[in-house]
Amino acid sequence: MADRRNPGLDDVSKAIIERLQRDGRRSYADIGREVGLSEAAVRQRVQRLTESGVMQIVAVTDPLQLGFRRQAMVGLRVHGDTVMVAETLAALPQIDYVVLTAGSFDVIAEVVCEDDDALIELLNTHVRTIEGVAATETFLYMRLVEQRYDWGTR
Repeated sequence: MADRRNPGLDDVSKAIIERLQRDGRRSYADIGREVGLSEAAVRQRVQRLTESGVMQIVAVTDPLQLGFRRQAMVGLRVHGDTVMVAETLAALPQIDYVVLTAGSFDVIAEVVCEDDDALIELLNTHVRTIEGVAATETFLYMRLVEQRYDWGTR
């Protein structure tokens, strides 16, 4: 299989991905009928796609219903090694999304915490103490209006 930056997916693999993006619980037999493969062939392709890192199959939850009352995006300005900072952030269980960026911030991280006290603890004890973190700016989520995972394939 091609490397992660250019996976070289064929049309059948793309069709499988698009169907799983719409409903990750679809049976391989149903998908196989739609794309012209056997259930075993779909299972094999899905396994290759997940093992190569092209896709993940996960349950997406509503943090509020699980007791996580505070979500936020944290922008970080970094002096020094931005990759090291991003990797350190990614290791924290409260952080579910980390990207290196260009612009006002060097790194952006999404955090999910039980409450405001947990967010303060995370920022003061774990985030702002990382070597190279010069400044942070926190954007509290007031309401999630839209979150989608079905952008398809190219």
